[in-house]
Amino acid sequence: MKIGIIECGPVPAPLRERYVSYPAMFRTQLQPLLPTATFETIAVAALGDVAAFDAYLLTGSRHGVYDDLPWIAPLKDFIRAAARLQRPMVGVCFGHQIIAEALGGRVEKAAAGWRVGLEQYTTSLNGDTQSVMMPAFHQDQIVVQPPDTEVVANTAACPFAALRYTAAPILSVQFHPEFSLPYLTDLITCLSQQAAAPGLPPQPALDDKGMRWIGDFLSGR
Repeated sequence: MKIGIIECGPVPAPLRERYVSYPAMFRTQLQPLLPTATFETIAVAALGDVAAFDAYLLTGSRHGVYDDLPWIAPLKDFIRAAARLQRPMVGVCFGHQIIAEALGGRVEKAAAGWRVGLEQYTTSLNGDTQSVMMPAFHQDQIVVQPPDTEVVANTAACPFAALRYTAAPILSVQFHPEFSLPYLTDLITCLSQQAAAPGLPPQPALDDKGMRWIGDFLSGR
């Protein structure tokens, strides 16, 4: 399986020496789960033929899906084309949001404001309802659920925290399974110094189920 990781945004400059990039985080964690897969990073402004890859993963971004950027509309077109071709897609945070916008949902700044740190989600991603702790870092979220989707994770403040699409092989999540607790801490510290996000409250233990869900989805398990 050849997986294209669409890089929708970079790691903040002060953190790149230690953490490199979001595609690197996904590749490092998914490779043991998908040992026969190959990964290639795709710049969001340089999307090619949808048929070039077997599956796609869309990363987070500091941008909003409503921003006036030249690559937003082409990315939505690419998502729709991939859905028509039944190419498996995974979206994370911004990726979750732009897939929803491309396929009939709507995204806005959350009425609850920033969600930062480890959040407790109720999820049925494994089939059984359970609670998991996942890293969150967002101020935008889906406010209108796209058609042909089922909610597979939520919180009281984020009712569409993960969606499974029924008309195409798509799984998307608002939380960040690729974030380690050190990266989440460093990210919030970095952006808090720029007054871009609130500080980090005391954190409970990090749950590692999120990346396994993505690996299982991409492998068809």
